Amino acid sequence: MNYRLKMLIGGGLGVLWAVAVVWVPGQGPQPFIPVNLALIYAFLPAGLLVAMMILTLAMRRFRSEQEADGSGFPEGSRGAIDQRVLTNTVEQMVLALLLWPFAAMQFGSVTVIVMGIAMALARMAYWLGYHVSPTLRLFGWAAGFYPTVIAAFWGFWRLVT
Repeated sequence: MNYRLKMLIGGGLGVLWAVAVVWVPGQGPQPFIPVNLALIYAFLPAGLLVAMMILTLAMRRFRSEQEADGSGFPEGSRGAIDQRVLTNTVEQMVLALLLWPFAAMQFGSVTVIVMGIAMALARMAYWLGYHVSPTLRLFGWAAGFYPTVIAAFWGFWRLVT
């Protein structure tokens, strides 16, 4: 199987994951959880994962005299990959901070909590995939990015129609 087909499959599976993450939780009864509390629960898994990423990079620097000075990691090294994963994760979390409150109002607290758990799982797949397989990397990226975007656009559509 060629590279592009593998990437298309990984991305497509990430989009399917995203639709399920946003749609499935709303199909059952929604217990009352205040939105502010739901957002705290939603951001906790990814926040802990970001802390793990930062700690991993700090430990890499601690073990290497060359990288201890805070300079960039050598291109292609595991540290450089981890740094790119952290950067992309922070970018996605900023997007989530901007859009998940709206998603919580449109789809309910349970949905946004599921989105938070799903985001952490997706970012772990992205992190692992960056080290192992481009297909897994693209799945992790898509599975982290698209629930936020789908919830925002679908929620906006629901709001205006």
